[in-house]
Amino acid sequence: MGEVSKIHVFDLLNPSQNPLRVITIEGSKVTRAKWGNLNKQILTGHEDGTIAVYDYATGKRTKTVKNHAGSIQDIQFSSDFSHFITASIDTTSLIYDTKSLKVLKTFKTSRPVNSATMSPLKQHIVLGGGQEAMKVTTTSQRHEKFEAKFFHKIFEDEIGAVKGHFGPINTLAFHPNGKSFASGGEDGYVRVHHLDDDYINFEFEEEANFQF
Repeated sequence: MGEVSKIHVFDLLNPSQNPLRVITIEGSKVTRAKWGNLNKQILTGHEDGTIAVYDYATGKRTKTVKNHAGSIQDIQFSSDFSHFITASIDTTSLIYDTKSLKVLKTFKTSRPVNSATMSPLKQHIVLGGGQEAMKVTTTSQRHEKFEAKFFHKIFEDEIGAVKGHFGPINTLAFHPNGKSFASGGEDGYVRVHHLDDDYINFEFEEEANFQF
């Protein structure tokens, strides 16, 4: 519509009031915005694959990196804000160090990634996505393309998958105790997946003798 991308910050106690701050974005539009630690910074993901950091007090961009080749669809922080994970339509998911914006881990899939979440209990991540509905043909619409895929956070290996959705997964979130996770899909369903004791108790041989 000819409008430049902007971030509007509102007071939840007075949502009808004018925004507390408006930050004008230069370049590629923002697809995701997250508060950083202590709400002093705003972390943004962009349509061109850029990650940027804005200082809330001044509204100025302080850091920029570009490691994705496509739009960033999701950003989720670890519980201590020391690192965060991204999901991109370029079929990859990356874990970044929050302070330096250095890439720590790379996870590759065969389809666009719309959401990525990290387990608070185990060294696992879950990725979800799939091809856009308008691009899926009857010959390529295979059920496994819409699985939630588990990867080991340290080893970067795919370790499992959970089926259920009949369209691309658009959002994922772990329960705070790490024993279940929720997925929301383009098929209109939100599914809550409860992880059994076999999953909770399982660990690789390398993990048994190593403290992460």
